[in-house]
Amino acid sequence: MSMTLRRLSRAATAGLVAAAALTAAAHSAEAADTLGSAAAGQGRYFGTAVAASHLGEADYTATLDREFSSVTPENEMKWDATEPSRGTFTFTSADRIVDHAQSQGMDVRGHTLVWHSQLPSWVGSLGASDLRTAMKDHINGLMGHYKGEIHSWDVVNEAFQDGGSGARRSSPFQDKLGDGFIEEAFRTARAADPAAKLCYNDYNTDGVNAKSNAVYNMVKDFKSRGVPIDCVGFQSHFNSNSPVPSDYRKNLQRFADLGVDVQITELDIEGSGSAQAADYTKVVEACLAVDRCTGMTVWGVTDKYSWRSSGTPLLFDGNYQEKPAYDAVLSALGGSGDPGDPGDPGDPGDGTASCTATYTRTADWNSGYNGQVTITAGDEPISTWTVTVTLPAQQSVSSLWNGTPTWNGNVMTVKPSWNGTLAAGASTAFGFTAAKNGSDAAPTVGTCTAS
Repeated sequence: MSMTLRRLSRAATAGLVAAAALTAAAHSAEAADTLGSAAAGQGRYFGTAVAASHLGEADYTATLDREFSSVTPENEMKWDATEPSRGTFTFTSADRIVDHAQSQGMDVRGHTLVWHSQLPSWVGSLGASDLRTAMKDHINGLMGHYKGEIHSWDVVNEAFQDGGSGARRSSPFQDKLGDGFIEEAFRTARAADPAAKLCYNDYNTDGVNAKSNAVYNMVKDFKSRGVPIDCVGFQSHFNSNSPVPSDYRKNLQRFADLGVDVQITELDIEGSGSAQAADYTKVVEACLAVDRCTGMTVWGVTDKYSWRSSGTPLLFDGNYQEKPAYDAVLSALGGSGDPGDPGDPGDPGDGTASCTATYTRTADWNSGYNGQVTITAGDEPISTWTVTVTLPAQQSVSSLWNGTPTWNGNVMTVKPSWNGTLAAGASTAFGFTAAKNGSDAAPTVGTCTAS
């Protein structure tokens, strides 16, 4: 999709996505049975890293769509993936992730603009002047393509060495452009997309140590001089040899006190059972205790695709089953995955579950429109709903959010993604973008069924 078409699509869907987000927030108290909805109830996002190659796997996509409110492309926005040859950009895989996220009403984190790793070979061969130009061109090209669509960008990634020195890491950028390359990257990024949050991201900075002190001093300097930096990302990769530090919360807070947001950007914790669950709880509770900790991202959906798969570090096992760590995170966020015993008074299943569905057209243009279907529970709470939408034969749906569709000809059957549980009388909505293809007729919404 061209940049122009992407922006037209974004403009057409922005209103509905915003409305869907408001609906999610309004019902977070009764619908906090997933990670994303529970985090929303705490004013945070809960995201995951996504690989475009897995989006064709039904269980992967179903888990992603149900549980998470933010996505980070795992590799698809890195330099080697987006500009393999100088000046020639390719966005196919990254677009697939962004389009999917937008269809579900999810935010997107951009990862990453300037990093020493996963660089195409041509970058390292440039002299200083050409490298500076190439760095700025890359930032402008990548951010320009997604302008207005990315919540936060990891502008510079992992620019400091491990160990006790707090020195900068050797890289083409550091070695040829010097310490100023980070500031240049942030200033270029601010001009490229003024609305996006600009983050510095690194690992082994989770506690107070020489490396985190070096990053802290850089951020403090940037803030004092007006260098545009909005957030600091903490990767938070933990295991028995590198546990959650005792001063984790204190460290997040001291960065927040500089006037930047903090985000947990690549969380995974090797282990299993109650010990793993306890460590995840520590991380979530630390974020919730820091007002400027705006969200958390686990680095993958399922153990089987994790970069540390042998350490089983994620919230879902290889069969997409929830692990004790999942339950611990959901509980720490204030959610509950148990809708209750149907035999208890007031629980879903008591009496006759019912719902109604109403359709409105929320945006209209020459070639297409946005539709919204609002589902309202009857006199009893419901735990899920199903609605059919029959489109005129000529029309086609290009994207849908806050619901999971299946198709039979021109009949679309929609079930919830995250928003199935509704209190009596409560409402939620899903939306879609349709191409008219010569027909301006309204779709027909069938009977809403609930249980």
